Amino acid sequence: MPQTPPFVGQLNSADYNKNLFQTSEEGLCYHDNNLMSGSLEALIHHLVPTLDHYPDRTFIFTFLLSSRLFIDPHELMSKVCHLCMEQQRLSDPQADKLRLRKITPKILQLLTEWTETFPYDFRDERMMRSLKQLLHRLASGEETFRKAVSQMSQGLIRRLTQLSQYEETLVKINATAAERLTALKAKPQAPLQRDTLSICSDPFTVAQQLTHIELERLSYIGPAELVQAFVQKDPLDNDESCFSDRKKASNLGAYVDWFNRLSYLVATEICVPAKKKQRARVMEFFIDVARECFNIGNFNSLMAIISGMNMSPVSRLKKTWSKIKTAKFDILEHQMDPSSNFYNYRTALRGAMQRSRTAHSSREKIVIPFFSLFIKDIFFFNEGCASRLPNGSINFEKFWELAKQVSQFMSWKQVECPFEKDRRILQHLLTAPVFSEDALYLASYESEGPENHMEKDRWKSLRYNHTLGNTSHHHVRHRWISVISGFIIFELSLYFSNTTTETQSSFFLLDHKNKTLLLLLFLLLFALCVAHTCFCK
Repeated sequence: MPQTPPFVGQLNSADYNKNLFQTSEEGLCYHDNNLMSGSLEALIHHLVPTLDHYPDRTFIFTFLLSSRLFIDPHELMSKVCHLCMEQQRLSDPQADKLRLRKITPKILQLLTEWTETFPYDFRDERMMRSLKQLLHRLASGEETFRKAVSQMSQGLIRRLTQLSQYEETLVKINATAAERLTALKAKPQAPLQRDTLSICSDPFTVAQQLTHIELERLSYIGPAELVQAFVQKDPLDNDESCFSDRKKASNLGAYVDWFNRLSYLVATEICVPAKKKQRARVMEFFIDVARECFNIGNFNSLMAIISGMNMSPVSRLKKTWSKIKTAKFDILEHQMDPSSNFYNYRTALRGAMQRSRTAHSSREKIVIPFFSLFIKDIFFFNEGCASRLPNGSINFEKFWELAKQVSQFMSWKQVECPFEKDRRILQHLLTAPVFSEDALYLASYESEGPENHMEKDRWKSLRYNHTLGNTSHHHVRHRWISVISGFIIFELSLYFSNTTTETQSSFFLLDHKNKTLLLLLFLLLFALCVAHTCFCK
């Protein structure tokens, strides 16, 4: 699993009087002993260890996180390696052994922190090339250094292997889900084979399995992805290729896709049942699941379920809603009310965070935020605060706060899920067919008919498009049947018009007995074609 730096509590932005005296040191500006700004080159120099300097761990994390707004990671690694070899004279075989013995552990420590906290940077071959070159030089010294280099390299390979395996698993899960949906579309009249309620009637168990999925997907989101989700090329950077090869934040995207899938799964399982009583049971069940998610601290699944139940195809089922007691649902909606910038949710989140800090059990440590809002907060913070000061220096005060938010997220995603896995429930949640919005509306109208002209028009349109969709995959088969039918009709027309025309085909070259048999065969085939066309659409 990706590692988390154990310094979340240290990333608190100190209060200070901006009128206090500021000091500058080697291109860096300090305020009350806090680094506030500096040029990119000065910050890079501050990152690289020397004999009498090793950067603070909070600075390492903050700079490695935010530097990608100004320089591509592989370029930063190249500069760091160059400074390490130049400043510490590692390229000089006659360098003082005592000096190397002192500086090498510091360089290894920096590289270890980089590879542990931002391992995904090293999927770039250019990063790995620079890293290997530097490690080769460091490993040429004492046996202790060779062992440290080996351990670091093995740890990095292990993390990258885990990431690749996880991404392969996601591909397989998505493929299975697509296959099940395709199979359902091939038999549009067939009901869903199983729903969540039929697989497990205990809301707490389902909430536990949802938490398993949430924590697993969270654990593979690297901190850099939270920045790369909205990173743009710095206007002061003249390198047009900067960020051109940056990979998409795929794990972050997969997590957002999971939220949407859960919402649509909830809506699908509510809209599909033909009986109002069954739909009401499913509604009540998911309300109970959502409440258990809230109790666990799984706010993302909670919001996904609420979103699914508030989708128009579900909310319009008035007869079904009238059959359930909505008090519990109203309370949950109130907790996730978006008014006042999600004030109620943010209050509940702070409560969950406090519980996590003082936890006596692994279950109490769980905090899974409403992820879309978390990303939105980071985005607006980045947009609302300048990354550079008027003099062109990097506004490092901003990035202290950004690192504080991201490091808090990393502490949440590091929690191990304490609940036992239920493979059957997990398989269903991850691969069960989910309807598109149009399919949900169609199922909703079939459950409770349209109530006004607008709904009636939409229903007619959906039914028409649905019919076209269902018949499209029979198009090729119907086409060759039409060709055969046309040939038979042509031959029969020649037969019945034989008394009035001299036109003949090979059919009329047969004797009377064979002609009669072939005529009966043609009639039988024609009847089968007509029957297939009428009844097998």
